[in-house]
Amino acid sequence: MAYAHYDRLSALDATFLEIETPSVHMHVGAVAIFAGGSLATPEGGLDMERIRALAEPALARSPRFRMRLERVPVFGRWVWVDDPSFRVDYHLRATALPEPGDARQLKRMAGRIFSQKLDLRRSPWEMWFIEGLEGGRFAVLSKVHHCMVDGVSSADLLGGFIAASGDEAAGRGTARYVPRPAPGAARLLADELARRAGLPLRLASAGMRLARAPVRSAGEMGRAAHAVGSALFQALGSASITPLNDAVGPYRRFDWTRTDLARVRETKDRFGATLNDVALAVVAGAMRRFLERRGVDPDGLDFRALLPVSVRGPDQQRKLGNRVAFLIARLPVEEADPRRRIQRVRETTRRLKASDVVKGGELVEGASEWTLTNVVARLSRLAARTRSYNMVVTNVPGPPGELRLLGARLEEVYPLVPLFSNQALGIALFSYGQSLFWGFNADWDAVPDLHEIVADVDEELEALAKLEPGGGA
Repeated sequence: MAYAHYDRLSALDATFLEIETPSVHMHVGAVAIFAGGSLATPEGGLDMERIRALAEPALARSPRFRMRLERVPVFGRWVWVDDPSFRVDYHLRATALPEPGDARQLKRMAGRIFSQKLDLRRSPWEMWFIEGLEGGRFAVLSKVHHCMVDGVSSADLLGGFIAASGDEAAGRGTARYVPRPAPGAARLLADELARRAGLPLRLASAGMRLARAPVRSAGEMGRAAHAVGSALFQALGSASITPLNDAVGPYRRFDWTRTDLARVRETKDRFGATLNDVALAVVAGAMRRFLERRGVDPDGLDFRALLPVSVRGPDQQRKLGNRVAFLIARLPVEEADPRRRIQRVRETTRRLKASDVVKGGELVEGASEWTLTNVVARLSRLAARTRSYNMVVTNVPGPPGELRLLGARLEEVYPLVPLFSNQALGIALFSYGQSLFWGFNADWDAVPDLHEIVADVDEELEALAKLEPGGGA
């Protein structure tokens, strides 16, 4: 007999549902480009039957991708339940560009697909297989709701298909999917009432544990209070108003560029910085150019980037959900000298890493689990209202080795980070093989010149790579 089953969302996972609006779409994603290889049919299209055959073994690796969202009655808490009407054909979609499709056409199609919200009545993910690219290539566009994955785990869906494709026969031995019964409204409500009734006892128990170790706990409590204060402080300040910070609409532009990873690493080593420092210094220079083109004087601006930081432990690499903290870094857009710019970025990131902000964010998330209110969601809304940052920049390390899907080699992969309210540009980076791939997600109306920002990034990186730290070119 199958027993009713459900999983509660963490406070952070639920936050990405609670801050979503008709214009703020909380899905992450990527555009991956493959060489055609053995997946091409004699007619030149894609062999979708072979791709669909991988669904069972691929989804068996991550059962969450066959679950949908449900709300607890009265309280509205989100939970995962198995989707009894799950149909893989709804989630795997085939489309094509008019041949020979070029990068510009693919970017336009990606922007249109990324502009569409995911249907939360179904398992919130889609994979679009796009044929017709020049050179016999094809693309796979993935969209996964942020409540299901973070940047590190977002590759798990495509990774599952790639892993399954290593042995096509694996699908024949995979057990047929049988959804577990959903618990029903009465059970969900009863469990939530029991959880809330038990909160005072759990809080009292935690207080007793602290009381038994007063000296050690006093120090810990002081450090914890300081950490929480640091996390709250960064959400309360206001960055400068820029052309990127009006309310966003529902439509998106998506663009990308590709840089040589070895050159970026050589640049970081030369300046005693990290790869992320180089990326932030390049973004700061590109934003300086963007602001000047828009007639905004960058001198004196308090321009800030939100930096998601993975806090996954070694035992959490394969788990879905979000294990991420957030830092807010001031980018020196007023600095015209690229050398000084990267030095200042390096100083800023070192100071943030040495601070208690990450620990404070984890404690705030823990408070959301222990209390009746999602503190993380309220803090996120407060950060949006107070405009505590101007844009998001995120960097996700990818696999160093070559990946293949049914023999087709993965050549390029451009990630997408969602836009929050009043924040019209997000930049995501992904390292794979010998390249660093940049994905640019922008509001359609606010950033019609996105292609110029991409060119700015290329030029800023080139300029930085040619410089010596001491001042010689």
